[in-house]
Amino acid sequence: MRPTLPGVGTAVAALVLAAVPAVAAPSTDALISEVYGGGGNSGATLKQDFVELANKSTSAISLDGYSVQYISATPGANTQWGVTPLAGSIAPGKTFLVAEAKGTGGTVELPAPDATGNIAMSATGGTIALVNGTAALTCKTVADCAADARIKDLVGYGTAAVREGAATNALSNTTSAFRNIEFGDTDDNFTDFKVGDPSPTNAKGETPGGGNPDPDPNPVPGDKRIHDIQGVTRYSPLFGQKVTNVPGVVTGTRATGDRGFWIQDVTGQDADPRTSEGVFVYTAGTAPTVAVGDNVLVSGTIAEYRPGGETGSNQTLTEITQPTTITLSKGNPVPAPVVVKNIPVGYLPAPGGSIEQLPLEPEKYGLDYFESLEGTLVQVDDARVVGPSNAFGEAWVTVNPDQNKNQRGGTTYTAYDQANSGRLKIKATPLPASNVGDVFAGATVGAIEYTNFGGYTLAALQLGTHTSSNLEREITAQQKESELSVATYNVENLDPSDPQDKFDRLADGVTTSLRSPDVVVLEEIQDNNGAVNDGVVAADATLQKFSDAIFAKGGPRYQWRQIDPENLKDGGEPGGNIRVGFFFNPQRVSFVDRPGGDFKTAVQVVKKNGRASLSVSPGRIDPLNDAWANSRKPLAGEFKFRGRTVFVVANHFNSKGGDEAIHGRNQPPNRTSEVQRAKQATALKAFTEQIRAIDKGANVVLAGDLNDYQFSPALKTLTGDGNLKALIESLPANERYSYVFEGNSQTLDHLVMSKNITRFSYDVVHINAEFADQASDHDPQIVRARPSTGDANIDKIVFALEDIIDCLKK
Repeated sequence: MRPTLPGVGTAVAALVLAAVPAVAAPSTDALISEVYGGGGNSGATLKQDFVELANKSTSAISLDGYSVQYISATPGANTQWGVTPLAGSIAPGKTFLVAEAKGTGGTVELPAPDATGNIAMSATGGTIALVNGTAALTCKTVADCAADARIKDLVGYGTAAVREGAATNALSNTTSAFRNIEFGDTDDNFTDFKVGDPSPTNAKGETPGGGNPDPDPNPVPGDKRIHDIQGVTRYSPLFGQKVTNVPGVVTGTRATGDRGFWIQDVTGQDADPRTSEGVFVYTAGTAPTVAVGDNVLVSGTIAEYRPGGETGSNQTLTEITQPTTITLSKGNPVPAPVVVKNIPVGYLPAPGGSIEQLPLEPEKYGLDYFESLEGTLVQVDDARVVGPSNAFGEAWVTVNPDQNKNQRGGTTYTAYDQANSGRLKIKATPLPASNVGDVFAGATVGAIEYTNFGGYTLAALQLGTHTSSNLEREITAQQKESELSVATYNVENLDPSDPQDKFDRLADGVTTSLRSPDVVVLEEIQDNNGAVNDGVVAADATLQKFSDAIFAKGGPRYQWRQIDPENLKDGGEPGGNIRVGFFFNPQRVSFVDRPGGDFKTAVQVVKKNGRASLSVSPGRIDPLNDAWANSRKPLAGEFKFRGRTVFVVANHFNSKGGDEAIHGRNQPPNRTSEVQRAKQATALKAFTEQIRAIDKGANVVLAGDLNDYQFSPALKTLTGDGNLKALIESLPANERYSYVFEGNSQTLDHLVMSKNITRFSYDVVHINAEFADQASDHDPQIVRARPSTGDANIDKIVFALEDIIDCLKK
C-alpha cells in the first residue's frame, strides 16, 4: 500500500516488508533510490547516466569506502563489474547523486553530483549494486550475489539476470526506475520500483536545471486549477501534461516514504460535485520544504499512480510530479473538512470493463463519492470499526453505520452486489489496537487517497477518541453426551517453529471456545520445518506439538490422521507443504483405519454389508484430478460414533489469489480463482454422490476452508440439488461470517452436511477474525449433531432414548 497522510507537521513512513526472494538483506538506512542509464542517448533529455542513493534512517550514513557497481543484464564469462568509489555521507532523509558516463545527446545537465564515475550503463537493462567496499564484485548470479555480504542493496532492471526478486520493468532513454519508498526495501525490485521520468536529486536537494527557478517577483496562478486536474472521471484529463502555478493551501506533508504534500484549492472551487479540490504533490526522493498552511503555487507534470503496479487491477491516484513550488504566504487556515456520512448504497458502476473513463456519479455510487473527494480533507464522526487494526496502522470503519450491521458490530458481505459502500480504511500513526465494534468517538479528520490493499483510505490528521466495545471471544455451547461434535479450524500455516504462545492460544480455542470437539478438521498444517524448502513433507512434529498444547490446556489427548503431500505440490507457502488433517478424541469416537492411502491413491466408495465404506481411510479424493493442481487435496476419513458411521471430509480449496480487487478499475471484477474452485466442488460433489448411490442414509460432513462465499458458484455446486446443506445458511443473513477482509465480515469456512442429519446445532465461534490480536485469521466453526442410523423411523426411537439419557445425566 502507499503510505498515508501523517499528522499535521509530522512525517510518517509506512514500510511494508514482503517475504520475497532476496539478495541483500533489506536495508534499514542507505539504499539505491533511482537508476537511469539512458543519459546522452538519442531522445534523452539528460546528458548523463546516474545512480541516486537515499538514507531512510534518522542518522547520517557515511559512504567512505563504499562503491556503486554495475554489471550488464546478461553477463558473460569475461564480463566485469564496473566500480565507482564513493566518499562523504548521506544526511538523514536526503539523497546522494552519483553521476556516471555521459553521452553525446541530451540537453540538460545533472545537478552537481556528489560522486562521479565513468560507467556506461545500459538504458534498458542491467544491475546496480551498493557495495561496502571498492573491490569489484565477482558474482554473476542471484545465488552468488546473495552470498556476498558486501552487497548492501541491489537493483536489477529490465532483463537483468542479477536482481532482488523480480527485476523492474524495462527502462528506456527517457525513463528511470525509482523506488516506491513506502515499501522500504522488500527485496523485490519489481515491487520496490516504478518506472517514470528521471528525477535526480543531489545532497543539496538540487534537481536538473539548478532546482527551483527563481520565483517570479509577482507570481500569479496559472490557467489550471485542481478541479481541472482531477476532472470528472478517475483519470486526469491532463494526464502527462505540464501545469504551471496551480494554487492551493498545503494541508499535510510527508517527508519519508512517498514524499510529498497535499494541497487544496480554497479560492477557485467549481460547482461540480464530481471534481475534487484536493491533490497530492509527489516530490519523489526529496522531502518537501513547504509546511501545513502555506499558500503555494505548484508547477509540474500530471501523473496517475497505480498502487501495486500498472498490470494490477487497482485504480489510480492523481498527483502532480516533478514539482516546483512557490510559497506566497505562510500560516493560512486549513480548509474545513467535508463531513462524510451515509454515502450512496451503490458501490461502483459495472459496465463490464474499466470504469476509469466513466464520468463519476457521486450521488449514486459510494466509491464514486470517495473518488470525488480524492485529496480533499474529510471528517468522519463516531466511526465504528468493522475491520480490526493491523501492524501497518490500519483499521476499517464504516460511514454507513446501519449497512448490513451484524450483532458484534461488523458489516457483513451478503452478496456479490452488496459490497458495503460505507467501508473506509483509516490510516494513522500511531493507531490504537482496535477490534470490530470499537468506535473512534468524535471527529476523525484526514485526506482521502487511494492505496494498495483496500482502495480508498482516510489518512488521519486527527483521530477520534478510541472507545472499546469490550468485544469478547465467544464460547460455544456444551455438547450433549449423545451428540457428535465436528469442528473446522484454519490454524494459519502452523509449524513447530511458531512460538509456543501461538500453539497455546490455538489450543485454548479448541478446549475452551470449542469445548473439545470429538473431531477437529484442521487446515494449514505445515510440515515439520515450515517454510524451509528442503524436501521434508512429514508433519508429525507439528501435530504432536499442537496435540500436546491441547492436552496441557485440559483437553483430550487427540490422535490424528493425515496424508503427507507430494513435495511442493499442494500450494501454500513455498516449502511449507500445507495440508489438511483430522484430530479426534478416541474416548468419544473411533477412526476406521484402512491402509493404502497415500498422496496419489484415490479413495473409492465401496459397498460392505449393504452400506457405504471407504477403500482406504484416510484417503485422498481424486488427487490426480487437475482440479487439485497446486492445491490441497481433500481428505476423507471414516469414523464410528455410537455404532454409526460418519464420513468426514477435510477440505481447503484453492485461494482467491489472482482475483481482481472488488474496489478495482474493472467492474465487475474478474474472479479468475473461481474456475478452479468450481472444478474442486464438482469433484467433491461427485464423491458424496458415490456414497449416496450406495447408501442414501449415510452421514456425510464436509468441513474446511472452501475459500468461497455461501452465495458462490462453488457452494451452489455442492448444495444446489438439496442433498447437502451448507450450515452457514441456517444463520440469519448478517451473521454468516467467519473471516474479516477489508472491513467485510464474510464466509470462507464451511460445514456442509448430508440432508438426512436433521438433529443438529451449529455455531461460528468468533475468537479471531474480529480482533486485532489473533491466533489465526479465521474463526472456527462447530456442529453438534445426531448422526442418523440410516433409517428415519429407527432414528426417532434412538433419538428419543438418547434424549431421556441426556436428561437423566443433567
